[in-house]
Amino acid sequence: MILHYGDLTDATNLVHILHQVQPSEVYNLGAQSHVKVSFEMSEYTGNVDGLGTLRILDAIRVAGLETYTRFYQASTSELYGKVVETPQSETTPFYPRSPYGVAKLPLGISQYAYWITVNYREAYGMYACNGILFNHESPRRGRTFVTRKISRAVAEIAMGQTACLFLGNLDAKRDWGHAMDYVEGMWLVLQHDTPEDFVLATGETHSVREFVERAFKTVHITLRWEGEHENEVGICVETGKVLVRIDERYYRPTEVELLHGNPSKAERILGWKRKVDFHSLVEEMVQADVEAVRNPTENQD
Repeated sequence: MILHYGDLTDATNLVHILHQVQPSEVYNLGAQSHVKVSFEMSEYTGNVDGLGTLRILDAIRVAGLETYTRFYQASTSELYGKVVETPQSETTPFYPRSPYGVAKLPLGISQYAYWITVNYREAYGMYACNGILFNHESPRRGRTFVTRKISRAVAEIAMGQTACLFLGNLDAKRDWGHAMDYVEGMWLVLQHDTPEDFVLATGETHSVREFVERAFKTVHITLRWEGEHENEVGICVETGKVLVRIDERYYRPTEVELLHGNPSKAERILGWKRKVDFHSLVEEMVQADVEAVRNPTENQD
């Protein structure tokens, strides 16, 4: 493996790398992908996530690789935002509710990614595809994302290092899968004979609350819930201790209540199907964090 230093905000740098490497496939996974951060750094998010995609597509053309290089754009289920139909497929209209989601759409100068990929495919005959991926997780997920925040806190609570987990909206529902399955799906998208856009999802939806309950069960803790809204708490049935509290700071300015994908096209055309189920995903993440808490010098991320 050879590493090249690059930046999605530097077009000249991208052209140089592509001309030097002459890649047969390019996977654009670069983004400012944290939804809450996208509200605080909206201009930067648009520059990297939106214009960054345009810069890569142009770099492929400038390097003379438009008939050789296959391009994969990592689009997001956040495009659907305020959903107009459930489950969401390749034909579902977009209604993003965050600067991160908007940056993947062509609604302004810095909001290109999804449709500019389609446009370059149609205008220049490039093999350019969007993969609309629903939430995909693993033990390597960043700790600021809710799934990893949960798994890490549960591990620390189980090991006696943390007293309580603080969260926002417990009832937001997501279609969660394993990153390993989705990376295989990305590769399959670019192996197809013709360039098309595909939704990759599990076809199931689970709430943040369910994720929390399953995570605690992995360390043999059962929760019961008391209270409502910001006063709701999760209490350990065995000890009576409050282990989960609501913190309004973690609410989104505009919440996406439900994301539920329809992967039937990818299953039918690519032969792709997720292998890791929801319970196994949560258990893997919690067990990995328990081990990381137990051996902190060996597991730094």
